[in-house]
Amino acid sequence: MSFAPRYVPLDSKGWRLAMGLRPLDLAQWLEVDEHRDEELALKSRLLESSYHAVVATNPQGDEASGELLEEIRANLGTYHRALANTQSPPGHPIVDASRLVQEDLCVLVREDTWRLRAACVCFPSRWDLGTKIGTTLDDIHQPVPGYDDHLARPTTLFFDRLQPDRSFWRLNWTLLDSPDLFQPARARRAPAGDPTRWSFRVERQTLRSLPRTGAVVFTIRTYVTSATAMCEHDDTFASALVHALETAPPDVQAYKGWTGVASALRDALGS
Repeated sequence: MSFAPRYVPLDSKGWRLAMGLRPLDLAQWLEVDEHRDEELALKSRLLESSYHAVVATNPQGDEASGELLEEIRANLGTYHRALANTQSPPGHPIVDASRLVQEDLCVLVREDTWRLRAACVCFPSRWDLGTKIGTTLDDIHQPVPGYDDHLARPTTLFFDRLQPDRSFWRLNWTLLDSPDLFQPARARRAPAGDPTRWSFRVERQTLRSLPRTGAVVFTIRTYVTSATAMCEHDDTFASALVHALETAPPDVQAYKGWTGVASALRDALGS
């Protein structure tokens, strides 16, 4: 699956660990494009064949999931009216909400701390939803190098202070050897095979506080473009990507599966 490169979140200064949050206009909360029917059909197939791999809920997240479904229907009715009356088989509200949008959806509830209490993630980037449900923000990000020292406290403070009238978005990216949107948990390793067939995978993530329950909604919209197509679109892409990979610390390279990738890309894409 190869999409036009809508986002290219490569920093000219190289790789860095940062939240990278930007204010979000709710008119742009949910992104709709020409791949909507294809992606919603894929979601339906995954919900039929792999429900417990893509959906996880706790009772503590049910009320907020219902509010999320209301918010999504209202947003579609305001900004995407042609899609507002889309019907789907009734189920858990987070599943019903996910069937309406191309985004994956996660709901976090404030208890002793912020915990993931409901999620429908049909397009994971090599992580296992079942091991995350019920866990805290720190638990979810524990494998990320540098998170505990640099981002754990700011992230929790951000969630605590998030208000319904101010929402945010950010971008994340990685490089994989498969264009598939559904990338369930597996051992992290360097991409294999021909580097010209690797995929540049970008996640557009949004964060909103729900007005009634106070839960935080985390959405993930995934875009995948072949590395070759990225190079054809932008002749600076290859050098920027290699620079980002080279400037990532060794522990980040190991965690991301990037060890040795920069030199392979330089040889393949540079030519």
